[in-house]
Amino acid sequence: MVRVFINGFGRIGRTMLRAWASGAWKDIEIVGVNDIAAPDLCAHLFAYDSVFGPYPGQAEHVDGGLLLDRRMIPFSQTDDLRNVDLTGVDLVLECTGKANQRDVAERGLTAGAKRVLISGPSDAADLTVVLGANDHLLADQSIVSNASCTTNALAPLVRLVDDSWGLQTGWMTTIHCYTGSQPTIDAPRGDMLRSRAAGLSMVPTTTSAQRLLNQVLPDIAGRIEAAAVRVPVASVSAVDLTVTLDRPVSLAEVHELLRQQSGVIGWTDKPLVSSDLRARPESLIVSLPETRVTQGGLVRIFGWYDNEWGFSCRMLDVAQMMTT
Repeated sequence: MVRVFINGFGRIGRTMLRAWASGAWKDIEIVGVNDIAAPDLCAHLFAYDSVFGPYPGQAEHVDGGLLLDRRMIPFSQTDDLRNVDLTGVDLVLECTGKANQRDVAERGLTAGAKRVLISGPSDAADLTVVLGANDHLLADQSIVSNASCTTNALAPLVRLVDDSWGLQTGWMTTIHCYTGSQPTIDAPRGDMLRSRAAGLSMVPTTTSAQRLLNQVLPDIAGRIEAAAVRVPVASVSAVDLTVTLDRPVSLAEVHELLRQQSGVIGWTDKPLVSSDLRARPESLIVSLPETRVTQGGLVRIFGWYDNEWGFSCRMLDVAQMMTT
């Protein structure tokens, strides 16, 4: 059994614990959680989630931790993970969003854990990995980044297209739900656009996926440009990718390739909207009705991704790969 500790019980930390509680990762045991917030508040936010709804089982705060479906998960409350004894822990799932510096990312190792997986981009990582794109590079790295939710949606698709037909160049727009980095009312956030109220406007902005894509797939670096539009929905985002290829392809060829995918990349032939894809575990669910091929050779592929649930599932998948 792989012993895993969650540091940071925000959106990704709580979503990972919900996904894990489904029983799909039977080789993983969650042995503890740490967050700076009050344990009873953290337990309440886990049990009653505005996006995913009430937890279907037992979830409540008791002295010393979180009682989850008759499992007792110890809960600590510190801003420095070195204060927690992690002896015997195989992996820390680092979900605080603060592990951008090496000395912070290493705190789990200093506390006794063997390895660390960071739930976001980090220059402190030995490797940035995306399942379905460059996971073959996973070896004995001590600190690994799981990139971003958008990179997890985009990179496997780009890898698939390039391996199948050769990718010359392309453009990706992510239509992304708002996140905690945006204010609920107009308020300074360092960037004029991201300082606007998240629930009232579509906000054009940048995405880290372009930089991370070049890092994860260096053989196609510079061939894909990207931008983002933050939109007033709470969950489920989309990737809209348009590319030119080394040879012409038909719409039927594109559909055939996409229908062969399962696992990291899924697909649907139904006329769905974003809320229909909530809590889907794939990194990307391609919408076949939205696929287009022009006479001039442009190929457009559109796909949905639950930027919290799907990414959390990949965190658990990569954690399993790092410890087996």
